[in-house]
Amino acid sequence: MTGLDYSVFQENLIDHAKRTGIFDKVAGHEMKNGPGLGVHCEIFTDTIDPVQASGLAATSVRLGIKVRVRTDMLGDPQDGIDPRIIRAAGEFMASVTADFDVEGQARYVDLLGAHGIPLSARAGYVPQDGKQYRAMDITVPIIISDVWEQIA
Repeated sequence: MTGLDYSVFQENLIDHAKRTGIFDKVAGHEMKNGPGLGVHCEIFTDTIDPVQASGLAATSVRLGIKVRVRTDMLGDPQDGIDPRIIRAAGEFMASVTADFDVEGQARYVDLLGAHGIPLSARAGYVPQDGKQYRAMDITVPIIISDVWEQIA
C-alpha cells in the first residue's frame, strides 16, 4: 500500500484531454503566463482526502484533479465567450463520463459525489499578466482504494 504514484492519474487525464481535440492547448500545470488565443486546458492536482471506502486495515483516497478551461475575456464576439467555455467544459465532462479509463489503479471517477464533490464545474475569472480570463474549473474526483495502511 505504499509507493502509489498519484501523478499517473493526472497524466492519464492530460492524455485524455489531448485526445478529445476539444482544446487548443492542454498543459499539465497551472499556466504561469496567459495562454493566448483559443480555449485552453490546465490540469493539476487540487486535493487529496481520505474517504470511507475501505475496510478497517486501509484508507482509501479521493484525489481531486482540477481541470481549468479558460479563454481570453476580451475575445470577440463577447457574447460567445461563455458559450465557448461552457461547450468545452461540458464536452470534456461528457468525455470523462463516457470513456475515461483510470487504468485499474483507481476504483472509479466519483461522478455523482458519493465521497464529496461530484464531477462538477464552476465558472469564474483568472487574472494574469494584467488581463482577465474567463474560466471554468472542473473537479474530477477519483476514488483510489486502499492507499494508506492503518496500523493500530
